[in-house]
Amino acid sequence: MKTIYIFLIGILVSITSCKQQLKSRLSTDLTENENIVLTGEYMGQTLPYTTTKVFAPGIISNGLVNRDITFSPAGDEMYFTFATSNYSYATILSTTLKNGVWTKPEVASFAKVPYYVTIEPCLSYDGNLLYFASNRPVNDSTETKDENIWVVKRDGNNWGEPRLLDSTINTSRGEFYPSVTKNGTLYFTRDEPSGVHNIYKSDFFDGKFKKPEKLPKQINCGRNRFNAYVSPDEKFIIIPAIGVEKDVAGVNYYITFNTNSNWSEPINMGQTVNKDLGRGWSASLSPDGEYLFFMSSRGLSEKSQPTSLSYEFFQTLQTSPQNGNADIYWVKANFIDSLKVKVNREN
Repeated sequence: MKTIYIFLIGILVSITSCKQQLKSRLSTDLTENENIVLTGEYMGQTLPYTTTKVFAPGIISNGLVNRDITFSPAGDEMYFTFATSNYSYATILSTTLKNGVWTKPEVASFAKVPYYVTIEPCLSYDGNLLYFASNRPVNDSTETKDENIWVVKRDGNNWGEPRLLDSTINTSRGEFYPSVTKNGTLYFTRDEPSGVHNIYKSDFFDGKFKKPEKLPKQINCGRNRFNAYVSPDEKFIIIPAIGVEKDVAGVNYYITFNTNSNWSEPINMGQTVNKDLGRGWSASLSPDGEYLFFMSSRGLSEKSQPTSLSYEFFQTLQTSPQNGNADIYWVKANFIDSLKVKVNREN
């Protein structure tokens, strides 16, 4: 027994050491660019227009799993997700434009506890509420749960305490990826008992959410679907889905358009966002609707290959975008109009 006890102590020490090293590396990743001054709209990044670009390489797209970006109405705040590849650590960070300069990204005040996952931020249209998904404990329990949807309310320049949405929205299954319209209607994903995910919406009326409605097959398309994003005016929904088209592998982004409360058949969003080697399940628009931001793990095929492998190459690779983990990309959103024209023509 003593030998086993010592062995277990050794394992615990080893795990603690590994976690401390990872925390140290994460801290280094966030601070190594702290001397770079970022100014202007979208951190002064070169606008993508018709060319898809990695967003803020080395700062927001930095070699970790980078996903889920949302903006304040004025575009002077960004909230986004960083995670390790196995989601042992996953949380929401933010940066703010102050006096013309973007602040160093910091973990959001409501997302600093490392023991649970906090992801998928979505700001309300007026910027006063921020919805997110988390497996954090409910009430006074210390036990992590399946993902639930939470909300925090703006309190001056800070955020208040997270509040769990009630059982109208959250069930014993997982609920995640909140997306909110101008009028406060909530779209979200639910993990059904069958293991399939379905997209629901819940109207906000008289200060509370109403019983969720499962959306039609045009939205709940394919063999499975995840993390639908609804435009603030509810004119279209972007759905990451699998099995929508025969012989099209992996998760691809599809879009369906709303005409007089009737949703069109989903259409593949094309090579602008979908790549043969890419996978993604998180999309959103800039506040003015000019740019589409989306997660994609496109991998090494889009990087310049080294002339030879080296230790230094691997050291650099782990903290660089397009290393196989997900990055955030952005592109001019006007190609969505072309997709709508195509849908109308086919109908």
